[in-house]
Amino acid sequence: PGPVTRHLDAKGYEVTTGIGPDLMAGAREAVAQMVDLLAGRYKIDPVEAYMLASVCGDLRISEIVDMPNWVVSFYFPRCVFE
Repeated sequence: PGPVTRHLDAKGYEVTTGIGPDLMAGAREAVAQMVDLLAGRYKIDPVEAYMLASVCGDLRISEIVDMPNWVVSFYFPRCVFE
């Protein structure tokens, strides 16, 4: 849905983080954790969770100052499940 903005804040977000030796490793970890979270918490198939994450999620670089530990966060708006 684009950048995290106030119009979606009413329900909040599910957020996962990935920490890795490079941004891609951190991104993969954050996405994998989000798929697991969505599948477990909302009782949906992991493939469906992955599709929802790819359409509705927002992947962000959260920290790059502590090389080589890059932090990437994945935001998923809870309003998707209304």
